[in-house]
Amino acid sequence: MTLRTPGAPAAIRAVAAEVPEAVVGAGTVITPGQVDEAVAAGARFLVSPGWTDTLLEAMRASGVPFLPGVSTASEVVALLERGVREMKFFPAGAAGGTAYLKSLAGPLPQARFCPTGGIGPDSAPEYLALPNVGCVGGSWMLPADAVAARDWARVEALAREAAGLRP
Repeated sequence: MTLRTPGAPAAIRAVAAEVPEAVVGAGTVITPGQVDEAVAAGARFLVSPGWTDTLLEAMRASGVPFLPGVSTASEVVALLERGVREMKFFPAGAAGGTAYLKSLAGPLPQARFCPTGGIGPDSAPEYLALPNVGCVGGSWMLPADAVAARDWARVEALAREAAGLRP
């Protein structure tokens, strides 16, 4: 669940309570307060589009897994210096896509990425084929028209297709 609306924490709380087998995470986490709020609501992991030392420390202190966001080699190196090996690569498409991630694999093989931003069902397998990519994220599974129509069967079908994507 992205923390882009005031109702996001309540949505996390509801899903965590009503679907206990779901692993609910919070995305677009950009402040230490959001870290606390998301975890208190039931988020079991955190994702941020970027990071600062303050945000990184809050995510670490939360006790749940987290992916701080990067889009440059310098940001990757800075996180590696801080012991972080898994990162969100955002915005993947605009920041160079698979070509950029391939170029990072040589000098920074210890970094592993979850690219998001501009990824869809056609490009996801290309990312997943890279040795430094563990997963991808995208909103193609939640088309606005399906959400507006409360077409959960369509959303579920798209999520199942996404879960089955392979390189």
